[in-house]
Amino acid sequence: MFQRDILQQIIERVSEPRRFIQVLVGPRQTGKTTLIKQLLFQTAIPHFFITADDLYAADTTWIRREWANVRIRLNQSGDKSALLIIDEVQKVPNWSETIKKEWDADSFFNTNIKVILLGSSRLLLQKGLTESLAGRFELINVTHWSFNEMRDAFGWNLNQYIYYGGYPGSAPLISDEKRWKDYVRASIVESSISKDILMMTRIDKPALLKRLFDIGCAFSSQILSLSKVQGELQESGNLTTLSNYLNVLREAGLLSGLEKYAANIIRQRSSKPKFQIHNNALLACSHPHSFTKLQTEHDVWGRFAESAVGAHLINFGIKHHYRVCYWNEGGYEVDYVIEKDHEAVGIEVKSGKEGTNKGLALFQKQCSPRGVFVVGTNGIPFEEFLSMNPMDLFGIADP
Repeated sequence: MFQRDILQQIIERVSEPRRFIQVLVGPRQTGKTTLIKQLLFQTAIPHFFITADDLYAADTTWIRREWANVRIRLNQSGDKSALLIIDEVQKVPNWSETIKKEWDADSFFNTNIKVILLGSSRLLLQKGLTESLAGRFELINVTHWSFNEMRDAFGWNLNQYIYYGGYPGSAPLISDEKRWKDYVRASIVESSISKDILMMTRIDKPALLKRLFDIGCAFSSQILSLSKVQGELQESGNLTTLSNYLNVLREAGLLSGLEKYAANIIRQRSSKPKFQIHNNALLACSHPHSFTKLQTEHDVWGRFAESAVGAHLINFGIKHHYRVCYWNEGGYEVDYVIEKDHEAVGIEVKSGKEGTNKGLALFQKQCSPRGVFVVGTNGIPFEEFLSMNPMDLFGIADP
């Protein structure tokens, strides 16, 4: 079975002395449970896996009861330590307070139970972590699969990745494109919105959220003001509500609204968002054209390619803690800007377009970035860029 690089990080954390709760968080269908299965296959620590995914009327008593069972079995076995994994923990009411109480009790009595928490609702998990478990946890972000991973695991080529994106569970279905699209829409999109967002977060206008997601996918890699989006929506909703819903979709690992790169934070916050999906499957599953036909439509395929670059930047940004935004000034634009430690790199995506880019030159003159790069035509080939860690751009840029 294919193993992601992040598995080694999880193994190393579990092998260390008990210090922190390890929290695996990421969107649906990114392989969190599979990572745990692979971990358990490779570790000799006695382990106990419980899940709240299908638990009826879950409450805090369930966590306490299961935790107590682990303590009893640890004492009876005479083992030095045990590993407790709780899946979909955010679905248990007041889960963070209960986890805190049980973890602190083990710490006080020197009970060596190591804990891993899994959850697909990043928004709700982080709320519980920051409110109750501050100082007691480490976060491990499980992001969407990269081109390298889909290529190595399933033998995909570049064009397949640009169209079908990075959901490993859907990979065996691409020979039947209708079935693949139905699966992505029903098992990933609908489940992420209906279960991970609507059931776990207060959303007063769910129809508005869904329409915002649909429009955001349709306009991925494009700048669009929220006021214009508001005009496209049938449901009423103010701009603050739309902005909040866009943040919720970002935390669910579905759709971001990138801000404009600017030294002034007020200008950043007031800028028009550039919609950017986190996985190109979200773009393809609702597109009317097939994989084969779309490759003949150069303008649309170019937008797919640009969206794949944006998704690649976002997912690596989550792991390496850099910010992804865009830049424009007076009609000139740079598709993506990544920023870390007050240094910036500009990235322009070209697909079949020749000629110089005045936006990059103006951005370089006004913002003095670490470097600027072209991806695609006359620049870094798409396959090479989607195979690299974007953090490397800071290292190879001109000082």
